[in-house]
Amino acid sequence: MKRQFIWIMSDSTRYDMIGCYGNPVVKTPCLDALAQEGMRFERAYTTQPVCGPARSALFTGQFPHSNQSWGNCMPLGADVLTLGQRLRDKGISCAYIGKWHLDGGDYFGNGVCPPGWDEGYWFDMKNYLDELTPEERVFSRKKESNFIPGGIKSEFTFAHRCTDRALRYMDAHREEDFFLTLSFDEPHDPGLCPEPYCSMYLGKTWEKNPSHYDTLEGKPLYQQLWGAGGRQEDRDKIEPMNAGLLGCNSYVDSQIGRVIAKVRSMLPDATILYTSDHGDGMEEHCLWAKGPTAYDGIARVPLIISGPMIAKGQVYDGVVSHIDLPATVLDYMGVSVPRCFEGKSLMPLLAGEAEHGHVDEAFVEFARYEIDHDGFGGFQPMRAIVTRDYKLQINLLDEDEMYDLKNDPHEMRNCILDEKHREARNALHDRLIAWMNETRDPFRGYQWQCRPWREDKKPSWAVDGMTRQRKQEEGGYRQLDYMTGLPMREETRVKGES
Repeated sequence: MKRQFIWIMSDSTRYDMIGCYGNPVVKTPCLDALAQEGMRFERAYTTQPVCGPARSALFTGQFPHSNQSWGNCMPLGADVLTLGQRLRDKGISCAYIGKWHLDGGDYFGNGVCPPGWDEGYWFDMKNYLDELTPEERVFSRKKESNFIPGGIKSEFTFAHRCTDRALRYMDAHREEDFFLTLSFDEPHDPGLCPEPYCSMYLGKTWEKNPSHYDTLEGKPLYQQLWGAGGRQEDRDKIEPMNAGLLGCNSYVDSQIGRVIAKVRSMLPDATILYTSDHGDGMEEHCLWAKGPTAYDGIARVPLIISGPMIAKGQVYDGVVSHIDLPATVLDYMGVSVPRCFEGKSLMPLLAGEAEHGHVDEAFVEFARYEIDHDGFGGFQPMRAIVTRDYKLQINLLDEDEMYDLKNDPHEMRNCILDEKHREARNALHDRLIAWMNETRDPFRGYQWQCRPWREDKKPSWAVDGMTRQRKQEEGGYRQLDYMTGLPMREETRVKGES
């Protein structure tokens, strides 16, 4: 059997913007059918809910704080390898078509193919703009362009042109192993799409959700600032901005349908993965777009994987993370997963081995939205852990949050100070701190441990956590920093042990 893996990603697609996740309003027939042919992950989470850092983890296997791309327009670290490089080193053809956002340039990229990917198929947003006239470039960045007389033609969109290239790649490499990434910018603003998509949700209503009425009482100050302009009188009506997002989302589904049709017609061995980089607030908790929060509307993402090795119609209702996907790809392609990867392969789950060591937890982080400006709150250091029953979020410079997801699925009541949840809260907090140590989080320190509600933790200037330094040998010098490329859980000891 050929090893052919097609990774499809959209931008700003909430989990419930895909019909198979239970929303009767949205129309995504192609992805709904794909879910019926494979496994749908009910509770998948991004590593950081903003475009660049989310992608950095997806294509390196390391969290943003480890790969050094922890804000938009921050490039990957010089020694950080991508999936393309790792697979190309094993002789596997790799192509990346679409939004990259990891070269340190502006939103559109620099138009240059990074190492590991096929230059002949590289097509980022800078390349797309280069194909347009000056007038078309301006036109392509205005959401009002959806409603001009005559409308948008599908062939004009970034999504259509990316899909065309993906189909050509599949034609040319049908007889060999390959890893293909198709990364749409859509439905991210401006969300250009042709009729009937651009108007199909205008005037329709969105199902009522208690979080749309959140007063943000007991929530962090930054959320109150962020949500100050997010209140609407009629919460049931889909605002034009959200109608455009949903319409473009359905248009992206149609483009994904073109890829699925190609796979069905000529690539019987291929596996397809679909996900999104992050979600969108859509006025839940009065918040819009994305940012420093682990609320489900923003941090929870759709994840569907379908292929000949996966039983049809499966749904996994536990917690998984984007950080697990790079290891899953390498595992599928028969390539050893590097020890520096910070996630684990989902192949056992896909094979039906639900008890094969998978831990239902995901970690979500945030540092800043963009390195080139202080908008969206500037520096907002946040670390969160999500389990089946709880979500704990430490906002280093603000109030912390905890949600009882079993009894409060809409995350309305911050129960961080609730004595009833004290034991669970402290256990989650300890696990979160351990994860920061294990992954060498450069922002870690006693401030994350010494929270107002954690009386048993005290500030300390002494050594703490984990270290890679070998124990000092009698009569000799301490040896420093061996195995520095590995997570802290590898080749380490507790600091303070002589």
